Amino acid sequence: MTQTADIIILNARVLTLDEDRPRAEAVALAAGHILAVGTEAQMEPFRGAATQVIDAAGGTVLPGFSENHMHLFSGAAELDHLQLAGVSGLAALSEAVRAYAATRTAEKVLFAQGTDYTILGDTERLTRHHLDAILAHQPLVLFAPDHHTAWANTRALELVDMLHGAELGPGNEVVVGADGLATGELREMEAFSPLQAAGGFDRYRLGLSTGGEPDPYPNEAEWAQDIAVMRRGLDYCSRHGITTIQNMDGNLYQLQLLAAIEKQDGSLPCRVIIPFHFKNFMSLDMLEKASDLARRFNSDWLSSGVVKVFYDGVLDSWTAVMVEPYADKPGGCGEGLFTPETFREVAVEADRRGLQIAVHAIGDGAVRAVLDGYEAARAQNGTRDSRHRIEHIEVVHPDDIARFAELGVIASMQPPHPPGCAGVPLEPTVSRIGRDRWPLSYAWRTLKDAGAHICFASDWPVSPIDPIIGIEAAVTRERWAESDPDQSFSVMEALNAYCVEGAYAEFKEDRKGRIKEGYLADIVVLNGDIEAVAPGELQMIKPTTTICGGRISFSTR
Repeated sequence: MTQTADIIILNARVLTLDEDRPRAEAVALAAGHILAVGTEAQMEPFRGAATQVIDAAGGTVLPGFSENHMHLFSGAAELDHLQLAGVSGLAALSEAVRAYAATRTAEKVLFAQGTDYTILGDTERLTRHHLDAILAHQPLVLFAPDHHTAWANTRALELVDMLHGAELGPGNEVVVGADGLATGELREMEAFSPLQAAGGFDRYRLGLSTGGEPDPYPNEAEWAQDIAVMRRGLDYCSRHGITTIQNMDGNLYQLQLLAAIEKQDGSLPCRVIIPFHFKNFMSLDMLEKASDLARRFNSDWLSSGVVKVFYDGVLDSWTAVMVEPYADKPGGCGEGLFTPETFREVAVEADRRGLQIAVHAIGDGAVRAVLDGYEAARAQNGTRDSRHRIEHIEVVHPDDIARFAELGVIASMQPPHPPGCAGVPLEPTVSRIGRDRWPLSYAWRTLKDAGAHICFASDWPVSPIDPIIGIEAAVTRERWAESDPDQSFSVMEALNAYCVEGAYAEFKEDRKGRIKEGYLADIVVLNGDIEAVAPGELQMIKPTTTICGGRISFSTR
C-alpha cells in the first residue's frame, strides 16, 4: 500500500544537493521524512485527501539551511537593542542614540549593536567623550559588530567602577589613556561583561561570558521572559529558511529552555546543537559537564556533545593572535586567551572523551596553536573521525593549509565577514593584516582546494543571519589586489557549504543536508530561481516556506 504524503511540493526547481539525483521538480514528505523526490507525475500516488500541496511557483526548493556558527540566545535578545549597522558619522550616531534613548528612559543601561570601528572615519577612534556629548545622563554601551569590542560613556564606566581601568585576564583590556582614565574602549568579554550584568543582559550572555548557569536561578517571570526570547530567536531563524542551528556558545540553561519549548510544542521549529563553553579559567575536570550534556541531550532535535573554546580575539582590536606582528602595530602579535600548552591539554582531554571541539581562532598564530592541539590529541588518543573544527580562520599561515585535510579538521567560515563583503568596510582590517598576508586572508577557496571541509555561517548577530546574504557574499567576493588568489565560491558550492557540509560537521550527513528519500524533511522554498538571479542581486531571493521535520515552521502563504 502506498504511503500518503503529509505535504507535496509541486511546480518547483528542486536543487537536491544529492549527486545521484541533483535536480527534480517535486518532493513528497511524510512522517517527518522525505518520502519521494522526482517529477510531479511521480508524486501523484502519494497524494491523499489530507495532503497539503505547496505550489512553489517555479521557485527553488533546497534542503533547509544549516546555520553552522551563530549565537541564538544573545542574538535573539539583541533584536531589542539599538541597531547601528550602516550608521556613519557623529551626527548620524547622535541622532540614532538620542531617538532610541527617548523611548528607554527607565532602562539602567542602554545597549547598541553593530557599531563600525570606523564609525567616525578611518583615523578617529570612538571614545567616552564622544558618547558623553551624545548622552551624558544615562549609561550607554555600543558594541562592535564582532562583539569583541565595546565603547562606554562615562556614566556607564562609573556605574561599574571602571573609569580608572581594571585588572583583567590575558587578552582582555579596559583601554586607559595618558591621563590615567579609561578611554571608553573595552576589549573582550571580561572588560564589558560587568556592564552587561548591570544592564540585566547577563543571562543572555552567560553561554559566552562564563559558560556557567544563572545564579540565582531565574524566577517564574524571568523564566517566562527567557522562553519568549528563545522563541523569538527560533522564529527569526525559521523566517530565513534555517532548519538547523549550530550554536557557538552554550550552557545547561539554554538546553533547558529549548527542551521546555520542545515539550510544550511537540517539537522545535529548528534543530539546535548547544555546546559546552570551556573558558580559560576552568579546570580540565569541568569537561565532565560537557560529557554529561552530551549524554543527556542527544536527539536529532536538541543535542550537545561539542566543546566551544575561544583561543583569541579579533583583528580590529589587535587581539587576534598572529605569527608575525600586525602590519600597523610593530612588535604586537596579540595575546591568546590560552597558551599553546594549556590549549593542548584541553584538546587532548576533550578528544579523549569523544567530544567534538570547535575553537574560535582568527589570527594565523591562533589557527596554528589549535591545529597543534588537535595534532597532539590525535598522537595521544589515536586517530578517529573527530571532525574537530576551527571557527573563522581569518588569516592562515601557508605552512598550515594542508594540515586541515591531514588532520580532518573542518574550516568553519563566514562569507559576510571579509572586508569588502556584505557592506563590511575595508579599514581598519586590511591595513592591520598587511599586504603580505592578504593572499591567505579569509582563504575559503585555498582551503577547499587543499581538501578541507568548509562549512559556511553568519556568526549572527555579528553578521546578518540571512544565508542568502552569505551566499551572495561568497559568490561576489572580490580580491583586494589583482595578485591575490580568487577566494570566491559558485552558488552551488556555497549552497553545499551551508547544507551538505553543515550536516557533515554534525556527523549527520547520512540523514540531513540533501533532499533525498529517507532523509529528514527539512526544506526551504524560495520565491525565485536562485540560479537565474544576477550574483549581486541574490539577496532579493527570500524564503516563502520553511519546513522542519515535516512541519511548516514559517510561511508567507
